[in-house]
Amino acid sequence: MGSEQQGRVAVITGAASGIGRGLAEYAAGLGMRLVLSDVDGQRLQALCAQLQAQGVEAVACVTDVGDPAQVERLRDVAVERFAGVDLLFNNAGVMQTGYCWEITESQWQRMLDINLRGVINGIRSFVPLMLEQGRPAHVINTASLAGLVSSPMMAPYNVTKQAVVALSESLHYELSQLQAQVSVSVLCPGPVASQIMASNQVAGAADAQLSEMLDASIRQGMCPLELAALVFAAVQEKRFWILPHDFIKPAVERRLQSILEESNPVFQY
Repeated sequence: MGSEQQGRVAVITGAASGIGRGLAEYAAGLGMRLVLSDVDGQRLQALCAQLQAQGVEAVACVTDVGDPAQVERLRDVAVERFAGVDLLFNNAGVMQTGYCWEITESQWQRMLDINLRGVINGIRSFVPLMLEQGRPAHVINTASLAGLVSSPMMAPYNVTKQAVVALSESLHYELSQLQAQVSVSVLCPGPVASQIMASNQVAGAADAQLSEMLDASIRQGMCPLELAALVFAAVQEKRFWILPHDFIKPAVERRLQSILEESNPVFQY
């Protein structure tokens, strides 16, 4: 795979940590040229400097993905530096737990802005460029197992991630209709080692307990580099669904069965 990806340009949002950092480091190992984006400028610059010291062509661009103008700037940086984009990883994301009626309006808005509008902004800014380029390109949207099944006390995360799955499917159908050379994948992982829970704004004792439990599970999750290898293999195959954790499939099956039977859903831990 390395020789085929050599010199191709990848844009990665949420690149400074977790899944995004794993994608960046793996892409660097393939000889790709990188446009790295994150809202955390200090960690982003440190990663960029580390990769550049290894001989990687990389540029850092601090970006709030919820702001369309900043995502357009990210695209412009990619074009100015590398004259095009081959892979777009819409990966930036945050967490919010709690009872859905107790989560504040600003907390809901933050989740919608970053987790959903971030992907919308990425698609609107980069897909026209990819179509115009007239060569194979690929969009990879990071959803979650929460994009396929719902859990209590995670409504904003469930809502935004399921919307990302729906958006990805629509984009896939539209590009297929156009017979475009741009393909799409949606990444729906279970726990991957990251610090996403640091972005959680805990409300109440029950929420604090859940947040602590989730944090422990996530920190012991799949290594981001291992995940990145699976993602790049799927991209190579132009595979839409990327489900790195097989354990979620029975839960997805139960949900679909509930829908088809019109039976009330029952949450199982």
